[in-house]
Amino acid sequence: MSFIKLTKERYSVRKFSGKAVEDEKLNLILEAGRLSPTAVNYQPQRILVIRGEEGMDKLKSCRRDTFGAPLALLVCYDKNVSWKNRSGKEYGEVDAAIVITQMMYAAQELGLGSLWAAGYKEDDLKKAFSIPDFLVPVSVLLLGYPAEDAEPHPTLHYSRHELEKTVFYDSFEGIEAGENTQGKH
Repeated sequence: MSFIKLTKERYSVRKFSGKAVEDEKLNLILEAGRLSPTAVNYQPQRILVIRGEEGMDKLKSCRRDTFGAPLALLVCYDKNVSWKNRSGKEYGEVDAAIVITQMMYAAQELGLGSLWAAGYKEDDLKKAFSIPDFLVPVSVLLLGYPAEDAEPHPTLHYSRHELEKTVFYDSFEGIEAGENTQGKH
């Protein structure tokens, strides 16, 4: 499948079948994360695989819904390892976002669905999963087989700005601040 086709077909699954994800597929997804580019190749990502009823119940206590996903990847970065530029900007969160994105597309290619779930109570998450202070949680990636009646959210998936609204050439001269109309639901 072409990358553009893969990108067009991937959507945030909000209804999973509950069917277990095979270890072989999980390992391929984790390998896609391992191979992801990171700043200066420091590879600060640290991924906790959460599966089974007990693990998913713990996760449910930290966020409002897991949509029936049989497993989740809690993606963090080690702030002692992540690269910082000369002005002190840390790139661990960017690196983790790249890792999550590549794992989402790997899941899609394998016939699985995913949901990048950022809505969680960070303190509860740290306590429930014994996250040490040097690890910074970035997101939870819910994974599993989509339910038969799962479908993309009509406005959150299909509505995209034209390139002219988001891409500029040679200068931002004349650009005006705009209102983000996406993501409101």
